[in-house]
Amino acid sequence: MKKVVLITYNPELMCFAHVLLYAIDFQEKGYDTKVVIEGGAVQLISKLKDRHTPFYELYEKVKAKGLIDCVCRACSAKLGSLADAEAQGLRVHGDLMGHPSVERYLDQGYQLITF
Repeated sequence: MKKVVLITYNPELMCFAHVLLYAIDFQEKGYDTKVVIEGGAVQLISKLKDRHTPFYELYEKVKAKGLIDCVCRACSAKLGSLADAEAQGLRVHGDLMGHPSVERYLDQGYQLITF
């Protein structure tokens, strides 16, 4: 099986929306797909809890499909979105000095794509 992990750092909503679209596309085409929310992108977790935010429904669809593998613990704590990530039931990970380990995905055979 083909495996891909999309790692998003960019806090721009339009960029994040593309990551969500790509995740759904990969998953629907048979890829084992994961999304990792890192860096400034963690701030979008708090914005996207509001149903009036553009791309709210797309975000909810990706969450419902279980495509979000984790949110960075260090970045979400620093940027104020940790509580929202936890309230939304997202897994918060920080096995590399508070950040998700990229090596872990490579070790499992995932191709990394960053945004």
